[in-house]
Amino acid sequence: MNKQTYNEFAETLYTEKLDNGLTVFLLPKNEMAKTYGIFSTNYGSIDQTFVPIGQKEKITVPEGIAHFLEHKLFEKEDHDVFTDFGKQGASANAFTSFTKTAYLFSATNHIEKNVKTLIDFVQDPYFSEQSVEKEKGIISQEIKMYDDQPDWQAFMGTIKAMFKNHPVNIDIAGTIESITQITKDDLYTCYNTFYHPENMTLFITGNFEVEKMMELIKANQESKKFEKMEELKRDFPEEPKEVAIKEHKINMPISIPKCTIGIKESSSELHGDEFLKKDLLQNMVLDHYYSKGGSFYQELYQDKLIDGSFYFETTLDKNFGYTLIGSNTENPDKFSKKVMEQLISTSNTSLTEEEFNRMKKKKIGQLLRSMNSLEYIANKYIHYHTSGINLFDIIPTIQSLHLNEANSFIQNWIEEERLAICTIAAE
Repeated sequence: MNKQTYNEFAETLYTEKLDNGLTVFLLPKNEMAKTYGIFSTNYGSIDQTFVPIGQKEKITVPEGIAHFLEHKLFEKEDHDVFTDFGKQGASANAFTSFTKTAYLFSATNHIEKNVKTLIDFVQDPYFSEQSVEKEKGIISQEIKMYDDQPDWQAFMGTIKAMFKNHPVNIDIAGTIESITQITKDDLYTCYNTFYHPENMTLFITGNFEVEKMMELIKANQESKKFEKMEELKRDFPEEPKEVAIKEHKINMPISIPKCTIGIKESSSELHGDEFLKKDLLQNMVLDHYYSKGGSFYQELYQDKLIDGSFYFETTLDKNFGYTLIGSNTENPDKFSKKVMEQLISTSNTSLTEEEFNRMKKKKIGQLLRSMNSLEYIANKYIHYHTSGINLFDIIPTIQSLHLNEANSFIQNWIEEERLAICTIAAE
């Protein structure tokens, strides 16, 4: 078991890769009453086309199958796993994103029992034709619910406007039509391909004994048999540099319009340290321009183009990336025009040393505050780990960033062909 202390965070992380390939991270925080565990697989909604384990030809599975599989793993032949966690005083949940599926719990007691329950239910799939058909009705209702949510439609509408071919433009839950095609055999194919320990990460943080916890996890895994992991072969279509639709309009029964500007980011050519630097600079520059303390935010607010719903976010992943800036607004055309003009004008601007140092200090402060959250630490660590980055290396990387790197990023960040607008308008 590898032990690494990070003085910037006053944290000690224990790491071990087990014989079956499972990577385990243990971060004891004995000052906490709670313990949080997350068992994650490097498999999300975009992984639709791949070569199944034991086969030679690639297949394409129905849209929404990763999310469907997440739902079904909680249901066993004779019981529901949520009931098990409830009896053990734990709160359990799961989520599917574009790139990963994760199962989690938090609890203040029966920690070892809850960790064992977490690992065992994920590694013991049970799918029957009857339960699969029943789940289709449940997920259909979930899809219909999201179809009626303006915020989700604004998000996916902007993603669809940006990406032409990449499966990130497909709703994580799929469509009602696509989930009707899912079979029990499809679920087992995806499970057997992507839920191998070699493709998974277990992260436990909170109040527990490290040695005892690692012994429990090792004994649990040694009692199970897994075939040797083959190389995963995923396939993604070529994605053009420019956006798919410059302006995308969706009509819904709403009282106030919504408008989102999307920036189609690129990440496919970046790895390791360069990937992390771009990820940090995207976040820092976006915050500099659009946080409430920024001059441009004040300008939008004073012009009554935004309200309290205004937001910005940015995501960088291994083969796609995007930035979103949006708000409820009575004047979506004026809002989008003003934001687009500001973004395009950034190529002619530069930061001062004082501004950039302030941005770095703010980012470090935000990170240190976030590290008080067990959920943040575990989820962020896994997110960066899949890209070959250690979360605890972020502060040294921020400190090492130079002003010329930030200004180079800003001056090359925006190209008009990579900007899209999505408006949710009243019917």
